[in-house]
Amino acid sequence: MTDSTTELPVAAIEQRIGAFLEAKTKLTWEPEEDLFTSGAVSSLFAMELVVFVESAFQVAVEGPDLAMDNFRTVRAMSSLVTRLRSGGDGA
Repeated sequence: MTDSTTELPVAAIEQRIGAFLEAKTKLTWEPEEDLFTSGAVSSLFAMELVVFVESAFQVAVEGPDLAMDNFRTVRAMSSLVTRLRSGGDGA
């Protein structure tokens, strides 16, 4: 059985994250829009984002990857997912 998320293009990752955010906030988000400065998303919600990203994309977000900047925008989250799924450490 093939994992359907293994080769997800960035656009599909962003769409999936965007759909999650829209369901939770009832707002539509641009890929570069800052979720936290908008006031619509709290820092507490960041933990919910971590759990969603880990479960939706089968990645482990640990250590320095838990930085809020990795969850600030849809684009930042998709970059994190792409990096973690490729096994890169960003260094």
